[in-house]
Amino acid sequence: MSDFLRPPATIGVLGGGQLGRMLTMEARRMGYRVISWIGAPDNGPAGMADLVIEESFDSPAALETFLKEADVATVEFENIPRELLETVAASIPLMPGVKAITTCQHREREKRFLSEHNFPCAAFSVVDSTESLAEALTKLGENGGILKTAEFGYDGKGQLPVTRDGDAAAIWNEFDAPRAVLEEKINLAAELSVLVVRDQAGGTASYDAAENIHRDHILDVSIVPARLDTGLIASAETIALGIAEALDYVGILAVEFFVSKNGRLIVNEMAPRPHNSGHHTINACEVSQFEQQLRAITGLPIGSTRLHSPTVMLNLLGDVWVENDNDPDWSAILEHRGASLHLYGKREARRGRKMGHLTFTAPTLEAALENQNQVRKQLGMPELEA
Repeated sequence: MSDFLRPPATIGVLGGGQLGRMLTMEARRMGYRVISWIGAPDNGPAGMADLVIEESFDSPAALETFLKEADVATVEFENIPRELLETVAASIPLMPGVKAITTCQHREREKRFLSEHNFPCAAFSVVDSTESLAEALTKLGENGGILKTAEFGYDGKGQLPVTRDGDAAAIWNEFDAPRAVLEEKINLAAELSVLVVRDQAGGTASYDAAENIHRDHILDVSIVPARLDTGLIASAETIALGIAEALDYVGILAVEFFVSKNGRLIVNEMAPRPHNSGHHTINACEVSQFEQQLRAITGLPIGSTRLHSPTVMLNLLGDVWVENDNDPDWSAILEHRGASLHLYGKREARRGRKMGHLTFTAPTLEAALENQNQVRKQLGMPELEA
């Protein structure tokens, strides 16, 4: 391939969290420079970039610097202002594109996209007033629903369980958002995600599906390969690849699914970037999700997505630091064969804050799960809810 973006070209990253940090680590290994525009003071993760812009996303000077330095741009966080995305895309290649990012950053647009393209999603209504909420509540089944903000929701934030006989005025007043999506509540049997990569020529590949278990609405562990029906997993992979095609996507796309107790496969949401449930790919796959992102946006060939070891990824939240009175004893943790520690360089640990992750690889999935269970006990974490 003769027309790829050659090192030491500069990758422009919008956002400054751990995903950008891990992308920067891969970029440096491959010989690229990185400029990160984070829109706020750096709390640690972005510091690995060659240049960090801390000015807000509406700063003309910051925009000028970013466009001057970057040869190609991507995002590590989808909630970037649309106007900025469009301005960047008009000057340098932005991958994934504005359509994909803005679809995924807004629940209403996301649900409408899925529905219009016949991808399976939960039944939903768009709500913007007490009156429209009252009407939407009448459409709910006995199981009730979840009222979600149209924008800026993640890790369970901006969500409120409701019932069909709820007081619409009281609910809308409590919710305090100008626009929302009311979804049917799903009786969950399992959750899974599929990461796919699509290159600039339309070539695609998918990683093995991850079985995801959440605690307090935050991802707790990802188990790969998923312990689910092979036919269901194949369907999920087909849907994820179809979504990437419909979005004319370039880069890594994560598609999260619900599996209902009556066997329905439902797209929950999409993330236009590397994803928490794909962190295992660093240690357990031939090419990580972060290298795939770089390959796609620089015009390099897609790499192998082969899983070479069964694996379990354990999220490390700030609770671990709080419960252990600062830094845990990592030496004891790393005595476990196949354990790999990834810390994100964040300067302050808080409950619920993602501070790092551990990956456990082993000859069998049962062994990886057992090592993960032992480490949970060492760190004082609750038992795995599965």
